[in-house]
Amino acid sequence: MGSFEVVRATTIAADPARVHALIDDFHEWPAWSPWEDLDPDLQRTYTGPATGVGAHYAWRGNRKAGQGTMEITASSPERIDIDLVFMKPFDSASKVSFELVPTDAGTEVTWRMRGEQKGIWGVVGKVISMDRLVGKDFEKGLTRLKAILES
Repeated sequence: MGSFEVVRATTIAADPARVHALIDDFHEWPAWSPWEDLDPDLQRTYTGPATGVGAHYAWRGNRKAGQGTMEITASSPERIDIDLVFMKPFDSASKVSFELVPTDAGTEVTWRMRGEQKGIWGVVGKVISMDRLVGKDFEKGLTRLKAILES
């Protein structure tokens, strides 16, 4: 068993409120999330409020997309916290945060995920780090978010 943290950041030439709006609303994630295009037939369910604390998103897809849920647990202009739970292809629970810091150039966005690698993933984690497994996905997502907001 081992803890992990994956962190990626970028600066987006956009007002923090615009950046916040695209992250705080799960209905907007298909436009920028790096995982949304893994399964063209992905089944999505949205419950709770449309945005902010209590907004809930569940998905079920092919082997690549898997199955899981996300729920926004905190939302302020500076930060959004999300509980992420995977049921397939493996069981895991992680804490995700997006930190939004205003800068002269726009908004610095830091995407962070923390958790524990348990069971078989604890063993895999000794060989392949979570950073190596999902770091490039975070980079892809931030690049997509940036492209949308700067267009």
